[in-house]
Amino acid sequence: MRLQSKGRLAALLASTMFTGLAAPALAQTAGSQLEEVVVTAQKRSENLQDVPVSVQAIGTERLDELQISDMTDYARFLPNVTIQTAAPGFSTIYMRGVASGENNNHSGPLPSVGVYLDEQPVTTITGPLDIHVYDIARVEVLAGPQGTLYGASSQAGTIRIITNKPSPSGFSAAYDLEANKVSHGDYGYGFEGYVNQPLGESMAVRLVAWAQHDAGYIGNVPGTLTYPTGPVTVNNAPLVENDYNEVDTYGARAALRVDLNENWTVTPTLNAQRTEADGGFAYDPGKGDLNVSRFRPESSDDKWFQAAMTIEGTASDLDIVYAGALMKRWIDAESDYSDYSYFYDTLAGYGSYWVDDAGNPHDISQYIQSKDVYKKQSHELRISTPADQPLRVTGGLFYQRQTHNIQQRYKIDDLAAATEVPGWPDTIWLTKQLRVDRDTAAFADMSFDVSEKLTLNAGIRFFKARNSLVGFFGFGEGYSGSTGVAACFGPEDVEGSPCTNVDKVTEDKGHTYRLNAQYDIDEDRMVYVTYSTGYRPGGINRRGTLPPYESDYLKNLEFGWKTTWLQNRLRWNGAIYSESWDDFQFSFLGANGLTEIRNAGNAKMKGIETDVSWVVAEGFTLNGAAAYTDAELDEDYTPDPSAPPAAPKGTSLPVTAKFKANLTARYEWTVGDMDAHVQGSVVHTTSAWPDLRLDDRAVVGKLPSYTTFDLAAGVQRESWRVEAFAKNLLDEEGQLDRGVQCAPAVCSRVFVTPIRPRTIGLRFGQSF
Repeated sequence: MRLQSKGRLAALLASTMFTGLAAPALAQTAGSQLEEVVVTAQKRSENLQDVPVSVQAIGTERLDELQISDMTDYARFLPNVTIQTAAPGFSTIYMRGVASGENNNHSGPLPSVGVYLDEQPVTTITGPLDIHVYDIARVEVLAGPQGTLYGASSQAGTIRIITNKPSPSGFSAAYDLEANKVSHGDYGYGFEGYVNQPLGESMAVRLVAWAQHDAGYIGNVPGTLTYPTGPVTVNNAPLVENDYNEVDTYGARAALRVDLNENWTVTPTLNAQRTEADGGFAYDPGKGDLNVSRFRPESSDDKWFQAAMTIEGTASDLDIVYAGALMKRWIDAESDYSDYSYFYDTLAGYGSYWVDDAGNPHDISQYIQSKDVYKKQSHELRISTPADQPLRVTGGLFYQRQTHNIQQRYKIDDLAAATEVPGWPDTIWLTKQLRVDRDTAAFADMSFDVSEKLTLNAGIRFFKARNSLVGFFGFGEGYSGSTGVAACFGPEDVEGSPCTNVDKVTEDKGHTYRLNAQYDIDEDRMVYVTYSTGYRPGGINRRGTLPPYESDYLKNLEFGWKTTWLQNRLRWNGAIYSESWDDFQFSFLGANGLTEIRNAGNAKMKGIETDVSWVVAEGFTLNGAAAYTDAELDEDYTPDPSAPPAAPKGTSLPVTAKFKANLTARYEWTVGDMDAHVQGSVVHTTSAWPDLRLDDRAVVGKLPSYTTFDLAAGVQRESWRVEAFAKNLLDEEGQLDRGVQCAPAVCSRVFVTPIRPRTIGLRFGQSF
């Protein structure tokens, strides 16, 4: 793909209708026609083709056909979505190029893309839950600002994971078993299953469970580090291991449906998942492909639990919905930070400060032990007028409170007691803080049918946000005479901290809105134009000399179309948009390696996203999606007025590729008394920069373009099915991220997070 920007955009517009480069809902087919796709993007059930919003939805069968089990999997088939990931459970989602490449620090900006599990938001302060995808009705992706209906963390878009609900209509159950082998790695396996059991005519329970082992493919190979102070040479012999980045994920979901009467239904749900990962997920190109040398153990244990309740009913022709949830998430992690020690000792002689009690140089390899506890509660009450009336109104109230109890210990074994943070042995730096984010809102959305063909839509959301940060961060007094303990102004506020040196609060209030006009050309085709805004609340800079960072806003102008052709055999949807991002929040490592968050200025994004589903012939379908995104700074980014711009006007924003597309071809036929299928998918992503600043780009490098191919073939007879598959068939060496362990001006060793190597497997399942 070496077309120039304008040429690529024109080619995309001209060729989409004829090449099948997309699939708006990756829709199921009924015979030789496409089935209707029902979505709830506007918080009411509607046909996808009637919704004047850019929406993609992957349904239950397609999720299974595409071998989708987690966030990274489904993001591949969503061209306007980009994921930057460090390890399972540690991912940041971006949409339409709204990305600054921030370092995702615990006291940094909130996410710009919201993730919902059914009716409840599951986006924690530093990122969303990575929910295992099984027994899911569909994954809906709403592109562009969704601030009116979905609020603060839906500035650039929203992803909704809709589960299959309990049904009193009859018993059903299924299970699936999988075994696979990863190239350059080990063996993986998995189990998934569900049971839907009616409990009378008005009640049912649905139980879902899963357990999955993902094989490792990165090797921790022998290596040494020589710290100049001393000098002291260390090796990693006790930690050498092949395929050391294994992951085990297991969880369960239980949902109960109770029809209280003809008008009211209550659905309580319990969700829980645990992901245990060993090793790291980035390699050092200097050690060879998929190899790294780590000098401290690395692991993460990510556990979460959610209890949710949805109450739905009607009163006086009004639809009423209450959705509430309580969620708690625990993450225990340990990671190697020896590059920080090595480069700071090599360049600045820091090893002379990191000695033992006798004052002798020793192994100064740093490592991080972290314990993060998130708590989140959300409540929404909304009321909607009848959907069959010319004037339709949805209004509601929303409240959300989330906390992050932060504990991070930067440790050096056998560190001199005089250098430690008081009460924390071997700890050179401690972060012990409590962050609280609150969001209160009232919203309304209205649609009015001016005529049989023209509908006007308008929505507004009034919000109030509050962010607070209290606790301790920094060194002990024996190491620093001006920061950490030396900067404390009060006693312990957060349990376990030696004292308090940060206690800040910032508040904001305002509104976002949406204006939309929809014109139905005929019953199969419509166009729409939308102007919408989204916001992200500001927050606290823990460094005392820096002010809070302010809210940033996104403005979106969009023209879209939803069309069906060839007697419902071809569906073509798309949107062209232009967005401006004002005073966007940018977090980076500032002086002494401490994260700073600033409002960096303005940026602009423009692009096109298009999707097609085509039943070419009986049993043969094409599905896919494509997006072109041009995102760049609209003014110089100059953090230091006395220095040249760190990124001049016109610099492309990081993370998001300019062009991303996928195409899936599937053929189904009958062999005797069995149904057979064969399927192939191709996903292409062009290159992207992982960082915004030019000096950092020179060190870190660029994410190269890559193309992956997947194949699958299988048969089904009555209740059982079997399928063989190959993901990333050609073993493409794609990259998800590139980075260094500290500021690129100091740490120059680049680590690469790769896509998963070729994985070949076999699945067997039964349905009852």
